[in-house]
Amino acid sequence: MSFVNSLLKYAVQRDRPPTIVLDPEPLMEVPTTSSFPSGHTSTSFACAYVISRLAPRLTVYVYVLAALIGFSRIYVGVHYPLDVLAGAVLGVVVAKALLMLLEALRRSPQAPTPD
Repeated sequence: MSFVNSLLKYAVQRDRPPTIVLDPEPLMEVPTTSSFPSGHTSTSFACAYVISRLAPRLTVYVYVLAALIGFSRIYVGVHYPLDVLAGAVLGVVVAKALLMLLEALRRSPQAPTPD
């Protein structure tokens, strides 16, 4: 997750809101990395996706928590809404892809061991 997020941050190089919009002041120290996509949001939505697959009865709760984490990044002034939306999509897509890969590996025949 972190690798894909960092790759996108490097490729897009979007300045964070406080470097463009000077008012209001951010509520925390502004990270020095690029703004797009939100890493906190990517991670929280990836976790929400995995938990929702393992414990479907928790789906609403984990996604609400992930959305609140994403909203917090906008509220404290370190991300734009599009950064958070992209982070949410990225998190779900990467988590889904990794779970699909895990399932494919689980179903694949085991390689023969040398005698």
